[in-house]
Amino acid sequence: MIRNTITGASVGLLLFGVLLGLTRAADDEADEAEARAQNALFYGDLDGDGALSRDEFQTLVANRPQFKARPEMINPVFARLDSDKSGSLSVRELAKLGTLRPGGPGLMKKAARPQAKTGEAKPSDPLGNPKPQGPITPQQLAFFETKIRPALVTYCYECHASSAKKIKGGLVLDTREGMRSGGDSGPAVADDPGAASLLLQAIRYTDDDLKMPPKQKLPDAVIEDFERWIAMGAPDPRNGTSSVAAKAIDVEAGRRFWAFQPPKKSEPPEVKDEAWPRSPIDRFLLAKLEANRLKPGADADKRTLIRRVSFDLIGLPPTAAEVTAFLDDQSPTAFESVVDRLLASPRFGERWGRHWLDVARFAESSGKQVNINYPNAWRYRDYVIAALNEDKPFDRFIRENVAGDLLPANGDRQRAEQQIATGFLALGPKSHVERNPLQFRMDLVDEQIDATSQAFLGLTIACARCHDHKFDPIPQSDYYALAGIFRSTETCYGTVRVIQNPNAADLLTLPKDSGQASAQEPLTAEARDQLQRQIDQLKKTRADLIKNGNLFGNQQGLMTTIRLALLQSRLNSFESDGTPKSRAMGVRDRDAAVDSPLYQRGEIDKPGDVVPRGLVRVVSRENPEIRQGSGRLELADWLASSKNPLTARVFTNRVWLHLFGRGLVPTPDNFGAAGQPPSHPELLDTLAVSFMEDGWSVKRLIRQVVLTRAYQMGSGFDATNNEADPDNVLVWRMSKRRLEGEALRDAMLAISGELKLEPPQGSPVARAGEGNTAPLQRFGGNYDLRLTCRSVYLPVIRNHFLESLALFDFADPSLVIAQRATTTVPAQGLYLLNSPFVIRQAEALADGLLRDVPNDGDRIAEAYLRTIGRPPTAQEQRAARAFLEGESGDGSPRRPAGSEPGRAGWAAFCQALFASAEFLYRS
Repeated sequence: MIRNTITGASVGLLLFGVLLGLTRAADDEADEAEARAQNALFYGDLDGDGALSRDEFQTLVANRPQFKARPEMINPVFARLDSDKSGSLSVRELAKLGTLRPGGPGLMKKAARPQAKTGEAKPSDPLGNPKPQGPITPQQLAFFETKIRPALVTYCYECHASSAKKIKGGLVLDTREGMRSGGDSGPAVADDPGAASLLLQAIRYTDDDLKMPPKQKLPDAVIEDFERWIAMGAPDPRNGTSSVAAKAIDVEAGRRFWAFQPPKKSEPPEVKDEAWPRSPIDRFLLAKLEANRLKPGADADKRTLIRRVSFDLIGLPPTAAEVTAFLDDQSPTAFESVVDRLLASPRFGERWGRHWLDVARFAESSGKQVNINYPNAWRYRDYVIAALNEDKPFDRFIRENVAGDLLPANGDRQRAEQQIATGFLALGPKSHVERNPLQFRMDLVDEQIDATSQAFLGLTIACARCHDHKFDPIPQSDYYALAGIFRSTETCYGTVRVIQNPNAADLLTLPKDSGQASAQEPLTAEARDQLQRQIDQLKKTRADLIKNGNLFGNQQGLMTTIRLALLQSRLNSFESDGTPKSRAMGVRDRDAAVDSPLYQRGEIDKPGDVVPRGLVRVVSRENPEIRQGSGRLELADWLASSKNPLTARVFTNRVWLHLFGRGLVPTPDNFGAAGQPPSHPELLDTLAVSFMEDGWSVKRLIRQVVLTRAYQMGSGFDATNNEADPDNVLVWRMSKRRLEGEALRDAMLAISGELKLEPPQGSPVARAGEGNTAPLQRFGGNYDLRLTCRSVYLPVIRNHFLESLALFDFADPSLVIAQRATTTVPAQGLYLLNSPFVIRQAEALADGLLRDVPNDGDRIAEAYLRTIGRPPTAQEQRAARAFLEGESGDGSPRRPAGSEPGRAGWAAFCQALFASAEFLYRS
């Protein structure tokens, strides 16, 4: 929990940050404008949504000289800045303020934070029109298509669609405008996400006069989906035309779409500036720049380059010794040697494994209404890290994730590894409280289809559960062809059967000689006897309750039943000699395969014709007939085939995204019609084909990209290029971006000397065992302080993320996320100022400097080198000395009585460096 106060120490840190100018990301005009914009956003964003509304902008600038004399200019300026017409200003849009008129940048230099006004309603459109909607992210689109649209079709359209015989209450819900405009009672969904929603009020049944649907309340899971959707801002891709009427899908015509065409390798194009390219990739990029009359930026300096590639490849900053060695190495292969060292490091798998875990929606609990531990999920995490470190070919990785249990194995160790790999299909969120077993199974199948199709194909096939896909040529029958494959698959995720979990399952038992590690200590004979006595006592208590007719309907009976089940599960997790059983989450084929009926509107009580198991026809031109087994092996082979037009493209694009900050296809989870086309189609196809020809080697692909001149460009600003390409789509420079929460946390630990590189065995969730996540949530809040391992090994509990990760846009593990959002909110600054974790790392760094470095000047220089990878300027040295001298006196508010003179000041100085933009951003 962030402390929403700024202490005396915090004020000192803020002043020191201003004094040093550490909030600038670089010394060029564009970055200074962005830094000023971030500062203005910090002070002006009263509702904490990461953007400035029109009212917030007006309050912020009303007293500035540029607008005080001409207040009528505020609204036109806001409209010009609001380039996406979302009704609010992002940091990037706000940064353009200085380009609108001379002297504009001064507007944001010393903005005083206004007080939030309460009780004032924001002005609405005088005509009552709905506010224009901003861009919808791929994750939001997928959520709407898989959760919201099916629910609207199933529960609402009968009375509230354009096709209804009689539209009740004047409310039409089959278009975005209809939902926003509302009916007789007003808008069903408000434009302001923070406003009350009539839709939620109706489906929650909290108002006796407003209950929808009127006959029966929606399932809790559906209500939860609507609540989550409203919290997102109710993103809705529908246009003004009713989409109820279905139209036939022409699969053959759909294959003409670019993503469904086989990728083709192209010869690198001719360029005018033959001296610039160092690789074929460079030639593709330069040709596009030259076609748009642009030039690439300057090369990055060596300090910037080694910091960039270290964070990109292993997620850690380079040590001072590594920087010095690189600076001293004047050979033409100096950077190549650094890249090869980083790719060979075991830290590589931890960094790039985290990228894949975002896609694989890895978590150690179920989420949903009843959040249940998954104590064996950690095995999949470790499998992914090991697979990337050994450079397992990606086509092999796919086959193991989808059908590892069906592949031949060379011994028990490999067999266990392949079983663990199928945990990919078992890790997803589940509504364990669901009482209908068929509904639970079909929801599980739907989640598996969604995860598999987005992770490997970049398609939202799950959108065809209730109807033909609205954007892509995927008929509903293709969805149920895949559903038959997963219905014929048994998902082994464990958990204990109790009253809130009627959907428990087995776990996979791994071969005894597989050499798999265990998260639990062996159970001693004494501990086993004690556990058995507890079980026997609970059984006696339960028998007495049954005898007296008190087992059901009272708290004691419920708690006795749950505790007995959990203790029995714990005992069963050990062999008779006390050795922990080696088990894993994963899948296996059912004894009998079944095809699935096509459920009309996705409703399990409306089965239609049975659909034979098969693949998605628009992508699979040769659809194999599945005669035995589930069909997962055929599915895995198809996903990993070089003839599949999507798989290599999708993965190659994600690698580009992680190295350049933007994919060649900017919608990495959606290569369908609702996504965006590639900026460099020939380059994308050439990389995809080369990736396959090179044995699907992830490391060689990354090496090929980072050794380009494009990757080694600086982040310097160029006015001409920026005017033509402000989003850097054409790659005329390296875009700056903030480090992820894991990289920030790991970097602080590494710099302070507190980081333990030895991977932990298991996970805190594994040691907690089966049961609800509540105890972990209650007592596990200090994992940030207790655990100093790399952040990829921290526990991931759905809906309850660690503060150090959640504040910096940790990927929601209930969704497939290839590209994380990047927000700038005041809570991040408060965390850097007040977090016990950050303070502890700053103190550890200060202690190391005081212990190892003999004088203040050298300590200041060393602090800069360790944190931001460069020596301080003369001005920064003077500012730091002045700050430290002010903190060393007996009257300093940050010097506790009896403490070493200057220690608190040095800790504050180190904390200011941790909070600086140069530390937070990777150039």
